[in-house]
Amino acid sequence: MKIQGKMFLWLAVFILTIAVVYGLWSKEPAGTTALFLAFGLSVMIGYYLAFTARRVDAGAQDNKNADVADDAGEVGFFSPHSWQPLALAIGGALAFMGIIFGWWLLYFSLPIILVGLFGWVFEYYRGENQNQ
Repeated sequence: MKIQGKMFLWLAVFILTIAVVYGLWSKEPAGTTALFLAFGLSVMIGYYLAFTARRVDAGAQDNKNADVADDAGEVGFFSPHSWQPLALAIGGALAFMGIIFGWWLLYFSLPIILVGLFGWVFEYYRGENQNQ
């Protein structure tokens, strides 16, 4: 994970350089702002990866003599079935349609978004998936 953190931090330096050159050369605010925001995003990701790498065990990607098989194994837990993203997508689509057609649609989209969000957060705390 150390390598990924360094990659993102070096990418942030590159994006910052490009943002400054682009901003001075083009004098166009939208692209310059987008590049500075990309710089900030890259710094946040790089800092998170570097910060996390100090607290977890070294992975196979941090060992120069590692084989591909050294990184095999379980990656993590992924929910096999969940209807909550569908509720969030419908609620989000209604919310964005509310911007187009009228803000009154947000009254219908907000409960759908909240049901989807709470359902997604708490889906493993009740029912058949509850841990005992």
